Amino acid sequence: MSTKKESIDCRLLCEPREDDLAAIIRLYREAGWWGAGPNDRELAAGIVAGSHCFAVAAVRGEMVGMGRAISDGVSDAYLQDVFVHPDQRNHGVATAIVAALLDRLEGDGLGWVGLVASNGSREMYERLGFVPMTGATALLRRR
Repeated sequence: MSTKKESIDCRLLCEPREDDLAAIIRLYREAGWWGAGPNDRELAAGIVAGSHCFAVAAVRGEMVGMGRAISDGVSDAYLQDVFVHPDQRNHGVATAIVAALLDRLEGDGLGWVGLVASNGSREMYERLGFVPMTGATALLRRR
């Protein structure tokens, strides 16, 4: 992958093709969030279908980033799984993904959007209008 700034094609994904699912699986694995599993295709398809919206970004036709929003569709939403391939970071890919998600959420009347920012991403989210949630602590429960 190139590290110079190139045109970013960002789109919302409603009905993923097989090549979309393969690229999404690759990105989840590159992020370290998934290992190889026998039901990865079904899992990826279910995540896209179950999300309020799912955005992907491509450079030169190759998917290099993704992100999604989950929501009840009426009161609030949360961004999660925003990931950009390391070779394409700091070139506006994550910003394009988050902007596409926010445009869709705001268009659907959802103005309250939360997220848990990973280390090193806080400044990017703050540039997009996010602020720390005073008195809040990110928590996780895993089985």
